Amino acid sequence: MDQLERRLFLLQYLIKENPAFGDLDIPKDFDAQRKLLRALLNLREAGPVSEEFLQVQDEYLVRETQAKGITRLEEIDPIAPGFYLWQGDITTLACDAIVNAANSEMTGCYEPNHGCIDNAIHTYAGVELRNLCAEIMAAQGHLEPTGQAKITPGFNLPAKYILHTVGPIVRGNLTAEDEAALAQCYRACLQLAAEHGLESIAFCCISTGEFGFPNGRAAEIAVSTVKDYLRTPSCIKHIIFNVFKDTDLMLYEVLLES
Repeated sequence: MDQLERRLFLLQYLIKENPAFGDLDIPKDFDAQRKLLRALLNLREAGPVSEEFLQVQDEYLVRETQAKGITRLEEIDPIAPGFYLWQGDITTLACDAIVNAANSEMTGCYEPNHGCIDNAIHTYAGVELRNLCAEIMAAQGHLEPTGQAKITPGFNLPAKYILHTVGPIVRGNLTAEDEAALAQCYRACLQLAAEHGLESIAFCCISTGEFGFPNGRAAEIAVSTVKDYLRTPSCIKHIIFNVFKDTDLMLYEVLLES
């Protein structure tokens, strides 16, 4: 199969799998097909899937990510010893672990083509990630508290692992409790990574954006918390702060260069 054939197979499988999509037509435009496929993957609940689907999906997602371009740690210049600042798509970053800003249900974003990092990570990791997260949460028996972390394989992502953490949601004025909770998210990810012997971690801007945490204060907490943690000897050698917005890029540049 080529990528078009794989994409059509996946679309046909997902439409057939869900009776609610029975009247859905597959567009001829390639970009529209990609958008529809992502939407169907976003909407799909955790559940059994055929081995053929997984084989085709895995090959498709790996090739799609390769086409976007994979960035490896050694290709990024450090901004300070052991620290890197990188603006780009975290799903294309090859390192030991990337951090996902998850929600308390921990099974990804179900809104079709939503722009959050949770949606992107689950899309390009593949349905295996939602299935595993659902198993983890069923065994846990309750929503994921703020400030903790879970680890899963990266599946079809270039990163070996994903560290999932639920950051605080800020509605109104920022509180000391919000700040402490955000700092705990970073510590929990670092501790879990160290327990698994990981050396390189890419942090997204946890709790900013949809969760409403002010970007400037979030960046200050991220940098100070990580630096404090790494004052104790650790297997963690490389920290990448991954940003999307130019505003965050400038904030982290000032903090890391000072």
